[in-house]
Amino acid sequence: PQSIEVYLAAVGQTAATAQPGIAELITEADIVVQAVLLVLVGMSIGCWVIIFNKVGRLRRAVRLDAAFLDTFWKSQRLDQVFDRLDRFTGSPVAAVFRAAYVELSRLTRDGEDGSRGVGSIALGAEENLERTLRRAMSIERTALERMTPFLATTGSTAPFIGLFGTVWGILRAFQKIDATGQATVATVGGDISHALIATAVGLLAAIPAVMAYNYVNSRIRVLSTDMENFSSDFLNIVKRHFQAR
Repeated sequence: PQSIEVYLAAVGQTAATAQPGIAELITEADIVVQAVLLVLVGMSIGCWVIIFNKVGRLRRAVRLDAAFLDTFWKSQRLDQVFDRLDRFTGSPVAAVFRAAYVELSRLTRDGEDGSRGVGSIALGAEENLERTLRRAMSIERTALERMTPFLATTGSTAPFIGLFGTVWGILRAFQKIDATGQATVATVGGDISHALIATAVGLLAAIPAVMAYNYVNSRIRVLSTDMENFSSDFLNIVKRHFQAR
């Protein structure tokens, strides 16, 4: 029994020695494979930073948009809504309203100065407000989409970068076969293992990036739709106001 235990211990030690860990495979890899892994790890870290920031900001924007719209439709006067805008910092719809209200206030002051008639105020306000609203929506959409192209870039290029490391590792394995004349696992196993790690890391970097990119884009589309709907409603309110005058 004692000899069997000694034998099993020796077999276990041999197996542990024959199967190096991930860290050992990375440190023993070729310099090109290590460079590929370093690039992929850097891209993955950058993606996760963007993911956490974007998800938090988008959730906050959705919540603030809902609160602002609730306040807007319950208020009787636009100036009351404008005075409460500090509560909705980070809301794209509130930012669009701020820009439109400032432009509308300027147009109203111009009309009160006598430089335009009532009909001209209505026409000018509509045209200028439409441009202001489009510009404000474009600014907010650009801010929401900032850094999201990096997610798409990582999702589309990381597998190919990992594949490059894999091809390089396999090339090294064939070079060893040509130099030694032996196509054994002991000869090429290490290089193939290093090569496969590059592919695995590339996939690990790409999959979360693609999933996050699709999620972020879907939320941005929702926020963009809210801004467009609010802009249309705001223009209708302004038109009715001028027609009433």
